[in-house]
Amino acid sequence: MHGYGYPPQQPPTPRPSSGTLVAVRVILVVVTVLSCGLLGWAAMLRLAIVTRRPRDWVLLAVVVVLNAGLFAFIMATPDDPDEMTDAQALILFFWLVGVLAGVVAYYLYAEIRHYSTPQPYSGPVQPVQSVSPVHPVHPAYQQPNPYTVQAPPPAPAPRRLDQVRAELDELSDYLRKEGEGR
Repeated sequence: MHGYGYPPQQPPTPRPSSGTLVAVRVILVVVTVLSCGLLGWAAMLRLAIVTRRPRDWVLLAVVVVLNAGLFAFIMATPDDPDEMTDAQALILFFWLVGVLAGVVAYYLYAEIRHYSTPQPYSGPVQPVQSVSPVHPVHPAYQQPNPYTVQAPPPAPAPRRLDQVRAELDELSDYLRKEGEGR
């Protein structure tokens, strides 16, 4: 168990090189486009693993459900394009394009945004100032807290600042006397 202060931090994972990131993005987008969006779940899975956000896991599940529904719809339509109705063709087209464009656009947006945000600083941990106890403690039993941070004493005002203040006071007195003389 840890006392006051910040919990121990995990060392940050190193960021992949920009060339590696671009190559992975290109491969996943090409796979998604060449499969007409049916393999879009691969890009969304990578995004969910990298960002670890619940929203990305939910969107992965949505893409899997949409792809399963699309696959079922394709299986239910006739094999011969001449037997397919215009409504079926439009539904199939917009479903394919919607999933394809949505997956590619969101994947690129979210991954680029994830890697463009600065990583948190993991320098030395500073102790947190402790809060005084709520119940009164007898002074004989009170121990000093070794984790308190003492603020440095305020720096004395520079002599030049005092000199400028004095000159401004003299000037304002002079101007008041001049104004009363008129």
